Amino acid sequence: MDFSMIGQMIIAAVGATVLYTIIGFIPGTDETAVLMPITLAIVMAGIQPIVVLTFFISAIVALNLMNAMPTLVVGLPGGVLSTPMIEHSMMLKKAGLTHENIKKAAVGSLIGVSVSVPISLLFANLIAPYAEVIKSYASWLFVIGAIFLSLMGRAKLLSLVMIVPVALLFQSLRTLYWDLNIVPFDKNITTSFFLGITVGPLLVSLLSFLIKDKRVATETTQLKETIIPVINRENITLNPFKIIKKEESIRAGLSSFLSTFLFVLSPVGIIILFGELAAKQAKNPIEKASTSIVTMSALAQSTYLSGIIICVVALGIPLSPAAIGPGGALFTAPPVFTMENNIHHALRASEFTLAIVFGALIAISMVYFLAIRYATNITSFVLTKIPHEAILGLFIALVLLLSFMDAGLLNVFGVLLIGFICGSLNNLGINYGIQFMTLYAAPFIVSWFAQ
Repeated sequence: MDFSMIGQMIIAAVGATVLYTIIGFIPGTDETAVLMPITLAIVMAGIQPIVVLTFFISAIVALNLMNAMPTLVVGLPGGVLSTPMIEHSMMLKKAGLTHENIKKAAVGSLIGVSVSVPISLLFANLIAPYAEVIKSYASWLFVIGAIFLSLMGRAKLLSLVMIVPVALLFQSLRTLYWDLNIVPFDKNITTSFFLGITVGPLLVSLLSFLIKDKRVATETTQLKETIIPVINRENITLNPFKIIKKEESIRAGLSSFLSTFLFVLSPVGIIILFGELAAKQAKNPIEKASTSIVTMSALAQSTYLSGIIICVVALGIPLSPAAIGPGGALFTAPPVFTMENNIHHALRASEFTLAIVFGALIAISMVYFLAIRYATNITSFVLTKIPHEAILGLFIALVLLLSFMDAGLLNVFGVLLIGFICGSLNNLGINYGIQFMTLYAAPFIVSWFAQ
């Protein structure tokens, strides 16, 4: 590896950290919706795989911490993973502990990255010899994954019932494109369908405004007041050992360690489960909220990093919610990456380690400093200067462009159809993970009925 490649990795890591620091401060930005399209665009641009992986790891680390800032500062959920923190962060805010809250979340993230990166790499290398055996059952694993996630979700029966119909939707569109000679028979449209699922809930919300009654019902003349606390930055320490208690660091570290081995489960579910368990013994409500914030922030990093690292290093197929959703472009982005030849096959073991450690180290160093020193300033800037609608419009435009590139104009309408149906199902409780698993399993599910 030459210095030019090292330079590209540094630029990618810094660029991802800056970009997702800004995006992370925007309330309501779903992790999959903001990570997947940009990663896909970078892959399709022909960037070297080691640079792509460095970018993606930095993006995850930056986004997972900065997405918590709107929650901690003003009580607005930054992303899905920060939602479980709202109740605890509001309690600490009422007690006048907003800045302490931010610092503890930053240290929690530092613990999550420090624990999950080495443990995930070690675990991935341990199970790598069995990867071929695991992959030979990939189709069944995707079906089992869809069933498992359905049983873990809030709309269990509906999710189970809709697996086959959703699989039928994906395969019907693929078959239509083949029959109309829009794409060759050996081309399996996946990427744009993936993006349709990703922007589904947002698309449903936007399209609902075409109905007059819905549009009128959302109109308001009331201004929503958001108070951003002023923080004195004098004598702010960056020493993590002076920010959190020993018991908090032990609970956050232990939770991060255990969550690494549960990489196939829902990150939000693990954050809620371990985050509440870690604080259960605390008697004081403030102490309980503080411990929960530290642990949940650590888990936000560990669940995503382990889900990505183990799948790209050991398996080469997306079997975790993090790999299926935000990391999907690392596995399937035709013609660059396919399920048989993706980033897992493009890099050696040493390159995986270098890209992951490099990306994580640069990102956590930058966001740790920024969060502790400037979280409230950045929150104020983003809320007042960057229109939320502009960011969301940019992502939808990117999805439509990639849909057109994937299979022409008809596919733009096909992706709109998928987005609307999957977004509606998502609103009913059928989450992204179930839909992504079904997308991968669709050929197997439909062919099973033809036997």
